Amino acid sequence: MTQRPAPAIPETSLADLNALTDAMLKLRSEVVSGAEQRLKKFHPDCPDIIPFSARNLAQYLALRAMDLRPLQSRLARQGLSSLGRTEAHVMASINQVLRVLTQITQRVPEAEPEPACIGFDTGHHTLKENADHLFGIPPAGRNVRIMVTLPTEAAVHEDLVVKLMETGMDCARINCAHDDPEAWSAMLRHIRSAEKRLNTRCTILMDLAGHKLRTGPLGTRPPLSHVKPRRNLFGRVVQPARVVLCPDGGAVTTTGESDYQYLLPAPCLEAMQAGDRLAFEDTRGKQRRMNIVQALDHGCWLATMDRSAYFTGSTLFVHERRHEQGKWQSLQSLHLGWPSLEPVNIRLFKDDRLYLTRRQIPGQAATVDEKGQCLAPAHIACTTPEALDALASGQTVWIDDGKIGTVVEAVDADGVMLHVTHCRPQGSRLRADKGINFPGAPLNLPSLSPRDLEYLDFVVAHADLVGYSFVESREDMIMLMNELSRRGGKALGIVAKIETCRAVENLPEIILSTLGHHRLGIMIARGDLAVEIGGERLAEIQEEILWLCEAAHVPVIWATQVLESLAREGLISRPEMTDAAMAGRAECVMLNKGPYILDALHTLNGILVRMQSHQHKKSSQLRALRLAG
Repeated sequence: MTQRPAPAIPETSLADLNALTDAMLKLRSEVVSGAEQRLKKFHPDCPDIIPFSARNLAQYLALRAMDLRPLQSRLARQGLSSLGRTEAHVMASINQVLRVLTQITQRVPEAEPEPACIGFDTGHHTLKENADHLFGIPPAGRNVRIMVTLPTEAAVHEDLVVKLMETGMDCARINCAHDDPEAWSAMLRHIRSAEKRLNTRCTILMDLAGHKLRTGPLGTRPPLSHVKPRRNLFGRVVQPARVVLCPDGGAVTTTGESDYQYLLPAPCLEAMQAGDRLAFEDTRGKQRRMNIVQALDHGCWLATMDRSAYFTGSTLFVHERRHEQGKWQSLQSLHLGWPSLEPVNIRLFKDDRLYLTRRQIPGQAATVDEKGQCLAPAHIACTTPEALDALASGQTVWIDDGKIGTVVEAVDADGVMLHVTHCRPQGSRLRADKGINFPGAPLNLPSLSPRDLEYLDFVVAHADLVGYSFVESREDMIMLMNELSRRGGKALGIVAKIETCRAVENLPEIILSTLGHHRLGIMIARGDLAVEIGGERLAEIQEEILWLCEAAHVPVIWATQVLESLAREGLISRPEMTDAAMAGRAECVMLNKGPYILDALHTLNGILVRMQSHQHKKSSQLRALRLAG
């Protein structure tokens, strides 16, 4: 069979291809020199020991420092790779395009050899291998792991841990900002026991809290109760209000979901009998009776009320008992105590003022006069008062994951006056223990808090991974690695949580300083990150983080608010389903705790299994479409 000669290339096309070849050669040269320049900072004396993943990341950073869009269009028009999916194997992609161009143009290869690089398969295999070493091998049928933040109940109920693992939890996150070592130990026992029962493995991440800036405690309201019986649609009483009276300082006994509970001194309760009553005048001046019905465990008594009443801590109750003649006799006078007091309600509106105090005093609502004019603004403490030193007039401060936005008006020795600029139209409630963010402000705090260092011994002894909150620089990573080394924790994997502007800016240094020293994962902590960089930029930045980590062959955890409505309220929204589908491009997806966490876990498992047939990282998987059949 006679071979046909290859069709001749028109001169104009040949000129275009030669120009394209020159452009690619220039690009390769700039990528190589840019990468070497960056790597000198990390291995100035020993370039031969640079991990190939670090070199690939440096090459990717050099590549992405240029605007490649014009070159991409030219490559695509020739049916060549447009370099849009080079992350895991940068130089291999560039070399392959140059090989094809050289063959087409029949140009003599350059005297300078191709730069050494990792191949296509090696790049993807390395990322998979790193993810397996960090998180464990994923279950059959699903490529992405699922991490779940354990609730406090996991320390008490082993069956909850078993159900989580049966439903799809591959990694358990223990948040060191909550509970204590005793509770963590119980969680760990339950995980290890469940592993044996299910013959599977669950990786444990213990997450250090860092210098978490939070709102301090709130003051309490004066005690006030509204006790009311249950009525039908016609207003008739169908069940009296049930009140449980408990010894002050003793165990509280409950007998139903609708109980009201109050405290009395033990001698007062010991003097009671079934059939007695507590007579009182409520806050409206109405005469009311509380009927003593039945003795309960632990010295408690059950009482009932057929009519509604309002009373406070100063309301006087008279203990009465009926004589044989039918008359009621007063035995003692008493005041009820409350098992717990409600926190004050601080609701902030646009243009309100809020004083963020250094002193750890209970927060209080604004003081107003009879005409509603503000006499003193609401105030609440910052749990890390030294962080307020970073603030200056005009600085933005966000509270409670961005629900309340403020601007600094003034700074003084006692605190910071904030002007509320963003909140709900109906006002936003300020609560205790909510996060505070100072976007872009240099906090100048050590990356590991004293409590982090205290808990690190426990983490090294029990965890597979340590979560590093608010890491922002190469120096931060070196500090943690040194602390782990002192404790014999060099084998412990590190998950660096990216949640600030500075962490995003320094992400290449954070990765490059760790590769070759510790197993590393990156968590995209989207809650704090969205507040720091702005919600409109989050989608863009989380993509860039995914690309950089793939170039470094570093696995990623996609975290915060994944299926949050489903986990907390049992309802799922369409945007959350789309977000969960996008999360499948990471190596691990994290769910936060909630009453419906098992439902969220089941749903996420199904979404991830389906989506892996359609998408891998940035590449669409062209599985046969059912709609095309």
